[in-house]
Amino acid sequence: MTEGAALPGPDGALRCPWALSTADYVAYHDEEWGRPVHGDDALYERLCLEAFQSGLSWITILRRREGFRRAFAAFKISAVAEFTDADAERLLADPGIIRNRAKIAATLANAKVLVDWAPGELDALIWSFAPDAEGRPVPRTISDVAAITPESTALSKELKKRGLRFVGPTTAYALMQACGLVDDHLKDCVSRRA
Repeated sequence: MTEGAALPGPDGALRCPWALSTADYVAYHDEEWGRPVHGDDALYERLCLEAFQSGLSWITILRRREGFRRAFAAFKISAVAEFTDADAERLLADPGIIRNRAKIAATLANAKVLVDWAPGELDALIWSFAPDAEGRPVPRTISDVAAITPESTALSKELKKRGLRFVGPTTAYALMQACGLVDDHLKDCVSRRA
């Protein structure tokens, strides 16, 4: 078997190897990761969670996702944009999330920027950076999957130019993977789109 290739999961179906360490990962991999996500609030949530994940394991974020949703008003941009300094202090004391001052501040600041955008503008902007699937090679092993691409670098630059924070090229690419702008499921993975 090739190192880093798709491996059999609990049901015998081949999956990306990163997805097999916990049942939480299997469910996330099979039901969410790489599937198209649309809507400003939904994309804001994913952008925030990817920023919180920076420097941590994704399982840490995944297991606290409901805590994040409670803490950040279900990531409704209009609600989070109304958060105050008192809310920021409340969030820093909330054990249900990652209590990182810079990441919390970026989440609140980004909502304050996004609330002034037209409905659908965040969705349209993010999806405008989706690469042409026809020209992309299908990854066969984990080593074939990039961490940064020209598209994620360009998306990061555009988001920063528009005032968003904690949106570096690696975070932008993780967002692109999670939200289905790219399909980085391995060639033999059961979740690979046709």
